[in-house]
Amino acid sequence: MFEAVIGLEVHLHLKTRTKAFCGCPADPFGAPPNTHTCPVCLGLPGALPVANRKAVEYGLRLALALGSRIPERLVFHRKNYFYPDLPKNYQISQYDLPLGQGGALLLGERMVRIKRLHLEEDAGKSLHLEGRTLLDLNRAGSPLIELVTEPDLRTPEEARLFLQRIQALAQTLGISEASPEEGKMRADVNVSVRRLGEPLGTKVEIKNLNSFKSVQRALEYEIRRQTEILRRGERVKQATMAFEEGSGKTYPMRTKEEEADYRYFPEPDLPPVPIPQPWLEEVRRGLPELPWEKEKRYQALGIKAKDAEVLAYTPSLARFLDEALELSLASPQALANWLLADVAGLLNERGLSLEATRLTPLALARLVALFERGEITSRVAKGLLPELLEGRDPEALVRERGLEVVADEEALRTLVAEVIASMPEAAESVRQGKAKALDALLGQVMRRTRGQARPDLVRRLFQEALGVG
Repeated sequence: MFEAVIGLEVHLHLKTRTKAFCGCPADPFGAPPNTHTCPVCLGLPGALPVANRKAVEYGLRLALALGSRIPERLVFHRKNYFYPDLPKNYQISQYDLPLGQGGALLLGERMVRIKRLHLEEDAGKSLHLEGRTLLDLNRAGSPLIELVTEPDLRTPEEARLFLQRIQALAQTLGISEASPEEGKMRADVNVSVRRLGEPLGTKVEIKNLNSFKSVQRALEYEIRRQTEILRRGERVKQATMAFEEGSGKTYPMRTKEEEADYRYFPEPDLPPVPIPQPWLEEVRRGLPELPWEKEKRYQALGIKAKDAEVLAYTPSLARFLDEALELSLASPQALANWLLADVAGLLNERGLSLEATRLTPLALARLVALFERGEITSRVAKGLLPELLEGRDPEALVRERGLEVVADEEALRTLVAEVIASMPEAAESVRQGKAKALDALLGQVMRRTRGQARPDLVRRLFQEALGVG
């Protein structure tokens, strides 16, 4: 019996205005190539770096949220390696005094320990075209947090969920957009396979995975590959691999570097950065409610556990829900139901994000309140939702179109009799105990009232008229 042992290295592009060690704009997404550069991030002789205070603060937010140990001072190191899109041929990073050490993130029943997180600068980007490679150095020098886990994950699904949790945490903290699509969250994975109970196997690293789906697919393939090697009685070779999206396979990039290959030494152009206790406490006081804290609060409000989890770890939905809850117009579970089912379904159908619509927490809360009070039916509410996405007011729409629930019992009784007379076979089926036939009769009344009749009242009137319970 074999099992996989997985560790992750997560790179988060920090949402600072300027780069890690210079004044160039830090967000190059969409900019023309090589327009966000200067002598510092290009590594020109005589140019001196200066540490970005906001980048350090953002790193402290993440370290505090994860419960990491934070040193009294930060020391930057040079990590030496030669690569076409690394202008200086070294990277300013951290070695023995990183921003945070230890800490953990709970993943269901599994506690995933954090080994370290440190601040460093990004490399540029190589563009491989037909027969040539072009370099775009806009990204060079952008601030990154690298977060390294202990090898506590066991399945590709766990790895994917961990990345989603880190993305939600970074977005909640406001330190990173953490969007893999824009290269603002990337992951390397370390994976080995062993027989149960045996020591750790030989580790293989898969580099530069730019989506959660890629992480899962790459791990699935690599685990199969290593398992087959071990079953043949052979040994897995330590290597750095890349993942090919088209074939879904990993392939060797180079032999794996060891720590000594990077020749770390203290960055001579950057003095240590002190982290005084008052500053650390100020950062701690500024932390928002964290996703796992939100999850507990939602459950305490009566929201189902699974719904509470999804909402708490989807920052855009959590912000929207919190604003709606503050209005106290509708019940928490009803709001959760509408957000996760009807609103999410409509957004998915149209390929929109919640922020790209004009739907407000007030409008949704009013719509749900109208439904909960029985003033409109579910069908009417669902029909109005697309217009709420365009900024319309639900109460005004109901008034203008006369969409209030039809609850006139005598009028409905007459309509029920008419439907029974027009559908005698269905009526007889109901008398014989066939429940689905009653739904057909009910549907006729709902159509004739444009979905405005109270379904529970109509159902009772049918049961009385047909003599069934």
